[in-house]
Amino acid sequence: MNSKIVISLTLIMALILGGMLLDLREVFGAAKLTLTAVKVQKAPSGLDDPVWEKARAIQIPLEGKDKFAGKKKTVTTKAVYTYEDIYFLFTWKDSTRSFTKKTWQFSGQKWRHLEGNEDRLALLFEITRIKNFSSQGCTATCHGPYRAPVYEYKLSTGTAAEKGDLWHWKAARSDPYNHADDGWLTVPDEQTGRRYDSGEGGDVRNETEDKSKPLYMQDPAQKPITTGFLLMDGAVKITDYSMFKAGDTVPFRLPKHPIGSRGDIKALSRYIDGVWNLMLHRPLDTDHDDDVAFDPRKNYSFAMAVFDDSGDDHSKATQAMILKFVR
Repeated sequence: MNSKIVISLTLIMALILGGMLLDLREVFGAAKLTLTAVKVQKAPSGLDDPVWEKARAIQIPLEGKDKFAGKKKTVTTKAVYTYEDIYFLFTWKDSTRSFTKKTWQFSGQKWRHLEGNEDRLALLFEITRIKNFSSQGCTATCHGPYRAPVYEYKLSTGTAAEKGDLWHWKAARSDPYNHADDGWLTVPDEQTGRRYDSGEGGDVRNETEDKSKPLYMQDPAQKPITTGFLLMDGAVKITDYSMFKAGDTVPFRLPKHPIGSRGDIKALSRYIDGVWNLMLHRPLDTDHDDDVAFDPRKNYSFAMAVFDDSGDDHSKATQAMILKFVR
């Protein structure tokens, strides 16, 4: 065969194959970032346990919003599991530790809220299949129901058959009890598709009925349960406001002790030298229908969001991700 013809056919085939590959990418999407959970015999006892060296770290890129706008951020992430539990380790840079969330301050005449919110990290796993979640990640739920008009945008799923498991670590409201708040996602009501797991937890807004001043203070008869925080277990109602002087502060959000399914996710955190280190863990199967039951024989789609001193906007993972298990 003429060499020119051979070359021409080769180029044509290359173009055809290239087009096919492009079409396949459009159909199946780009390769997903995969987090591999490694089986270990002994669970990590903390953030610096040598067992973490057995897990391969991945760098999860974040799409900048709010205080991350225009900045490239990554969360270094690892995962290990035992026969009973799964553990995640997250590390990310943050120039400030934010954990006050609208603290009250007395001016000498009246009370006002100081600026300041909290740092947070959230994970979302599928309990049952959520439309487009495996390809779009949190975009399929943060702007749900899918393809709804802008005025209907709520954190939700599109149908009642679709459920998500929402893990929400909060530096001000859940970390003082060494937990992440455990919730789940379904179709929206008038405000949102977010629901709390069964049990108790969350936090109490520390304010009087007219919202003009704090209602609770630290019980003077006991030491703070967690240094730097006022927890509901250690709070008493304020009966004499004349004890406060100008400049005094009282926390606004008072964490409650999590129990039941809402308390399934344990947390351990450390902030040092502009870096957050966070470990989250819970049983593979909690036996609660508002949680994902992890089966090491399967893979799971998940998404992540990180919040920097923010109650609203955040940075999110830039692509859908996969959690898989290996022995």
